[in-house]
Amino acid sequence: MSRACFRFATVLLLLAPLFSAAQTLPPPDARAIKNAQVGVLIRDAELFVAPDTDAAKIQTVTQGHEVAILETSKSWVRVFANTDVEQNPDEVSIFGIDAKIVPASGWLADKGIIRKGQPKGDIIVFGAAVSAESEASAAGRSTRRAAQDARLLYRKVAEYFPDSPLAPEAAWRAADIRWQLERADSLARPSAHEKEAYLRGQMNEDEMRKIEKKYPKSKWADLAAWDMIQNKICGDWQGSVKCPLKEADMYEKYTTEHPDSPRAAQSLYEAAWRMAAAGDMYAGEGDQPKAASARSKASDLGTQVATRYPQSDYAARATTLIYKVQQSIPIYGSDRD
Repeated sequence: MSRACFRFATVLLLLAPLFSAAQTLPPPDARAIKNAQVGVLIRDAELFVAPDTDAAKIQTVTQGHEVAILETSKSWVRVFANTDVEQNPDEVSIFGIDAKIVPASGWLADKGIIRKGQPKGDIIVFGAAVSAESEASAAGRSTRRAAQDARLLYRKVAEYFPDSPLAPEAAWRAADIRWQLERADSLARPSAHEKEAYLRGQMNEDEMRKIEKKYPKSKWADLAAWDMIQNKICGDWQGSVKCPLKEADMYEKYTTEHPDSPRAAQSLYEAAWRMAAAGDMYAGEGDQPKAASARSKASDLGTQVATRYPQSDYAARATTLIYKVQQSIPIYGSDRD
């Protein structure tokens, strides 16, 4: 049994009692689901008790969710509509209770359902995901709802079309949407100001690590590794020079291990900036030898940014940073000037 069919069958067994309480068609048996074709919706669609728009509505199945197609009737399909989040309880905590919809059996108009293996299906679903992701920041729509749509759609590109050239990027985008929403939640908590990383809310790294394993030495593995640095850095430095020193080392190491990453120039700049900040902190403590050493390291790292990534905006920023260090203009704690 395929992963998708198993998921549908499991949901059916767990939630069958719910069908008696709702206006819906009787749930299909597990064998029917096992043999069903599956597809993902790229639009919001109404589920009806009969193949007729005048029939009673059961519920709305939102885009990005999966359906098992049980039979067809002209321009209609009878489906078992899943919601995916039912099999991923942590998704509900990320996207909110509105994401939790009871799976149901009914009829959908046969449009906007992209089947596995459908010609150009990967491009169509990816395009729908990009549109949903763009809407996530648009006024007048729930950011999390749009983000949820985009995440589910990207996941289906990777699952339905694993050999597509879009699959690695889609897998990373799905993981990154979840990561960024979890990070926003983490930063909104009082614990975000804790110095030690382990005292703060941590983002789940499972999907990022899967990307590193499945697409090694790729741009997407590089970006996954970049995101995961955020689980290791300090929250509030609280005046501790250990924080910028530790973070500078992590960022420099990232550039060494991922020299072709889209984040390589930024990472090297972040390392340079933190060493400059450490120099200011040492100077504030009256430890001039360590301040001079840290500032020298900052200038060296900044020079590497400008030399290795001259076309990046970070090359100009690094040049400015070097100038400030040479002019003894504080990087961290401007009130010390």
